[in-house]
Amino acid sequence: MLRLLLGLIKGGVLGGAIGYAAFALNLRGGMNWLSYGLVGAAVGLLVGKPFWAHLRAKGGTIFTPILKTIFGYGIAVGIYALVAKVWGGFDLEIAEETRNVYDWQYIMAPAIGALYGAFVELDDASDAAPPAKKALKS
Repeated sequence: MLRLLLGLIKGGVLGGAIGYAAFALNLRGGMNWLSYGLVGAAVGLLVGKPFWAHLRAKGGTIFTPILKTIFGYGIAVGIYALVAKVWGGFDLEIAEETRNVYDWQYIMAPAIGALYGAFVELDDASDAAPPAKKALKS
């Protein structure tokens, strides 16, 4: 349960930072694909067991963090596509400005980051589980 909460928080913070930067730079339209993809990639790279921990581990490789990053990019872009293209989103008014929910990057990006962060954190928790002790034979 703690790992789930930790993944939600770390993913949400990363998503919020990238989403706020995209909103501040006024990256809308076609740039949303890149913005939300970067959220997934950053969460895949840094949440759970980060890439430097994989490299330091005995027999560690960079292969797993690269796969988590690529998969995260695809997941985040897929969620954006579902919201924007399939569902159509919904209008949201903040400070007398109305935009579709996916154009408020600092709202949708933390949600995507938190979802994928929770998944990655729980997935990496299963790798860190202590091995079962073998019964000793007398």
